[in-house]
Amino acid sequence: MLGHLLPGARHLQNIHPLIVHFPIAFLFGAALLYFLASLARRQSMAWSGLWLLGLGTIGAAAAVASGLYAAEGVMVAPSVREHLLINHQRIMLGVLGLSVVLSSWAWIARPMPVRGGIVFLLLLLVLIAAVTIGADFGGRMVYDYNAGGNACPQPIQFNG
Repeated sequence: MLGHLLPGARHLQNIHPLIVHFPIAFLFGAALLYFLASLARRQSMAWSGLWLLGLGTIGAAAAVASGLYAAEGVMVAPSVREHLLINHQRIMLGVLGLSVVLSSWAWIARPMPVRGGIVFLLLLLVLIAAVTIGADFGGRMVYDYNAGGNACPQPIQFNG
């Protein structure tokens, strides 16, 4: 059914690539809003940051779950698995853990911690750095080693 609605998805080995971009966007957006809220001292921006952080955390949980489920079926060389896939998994598990901690902290402090606010913002920077590095490992697997794709895709045929 998914292949009928999204013909490009027909060639995917798993749904992980369809999920991973949401937490990246939400977590980056949350960090941006929290930094702007801190500079402008605007609670409304911090509330928006809290919502994006929560959505990013939920998205990260879905991405990690789909990635762990798909990991065994990814067809890459053992050296790629050992270097890129394992590092990608470890970093993204760390991203999920840190986003849960930051979301919980922000939810308790609603919308932004007053005490430890600098530490919170610094941890958001660590989170964004980790997302970036982990996504780079994932992107290298896909674009450098064709993980999750077809080594020799068929020619495109359009209907109409």
